[in-house]
Amino acid sequence: MKTLQFKTNINCNNCVRAVTGFLNDVPSVKEWAVDIDNPDKILTVKGDEVTIEEIVEAVEDAGFDVKEVVAG
Repeated sequence: MKTLQFKTNINCNNCVRAVTGFLNDVPSVKEWAVDIDNPDKILTVKGDEVTIEEIVEAVEDAGFDVKEVVAG
C-alpha cells in the first residue's frame, strides 16, 4: 500500500471532522489520519492508487492548506 504525507493547517478535532467527508469521498484512500500534535499537522494517507493531486484537491476543497512532505 502506498503512503503519502502532507503538511496541513488541520489543527484540531473540529478541523478533522470538517475534512473527513472530503477525504472519505476519495475512492483510492483506504485510511488516513492527521497528527494534530505535530507542529506541521501531518496528514498521512494510505491507499493502493492514491495520488498527490487528489489528496490536495480534497483537502483544499474542505478549506485547508496542504503541501506534500518530500521524504529525504
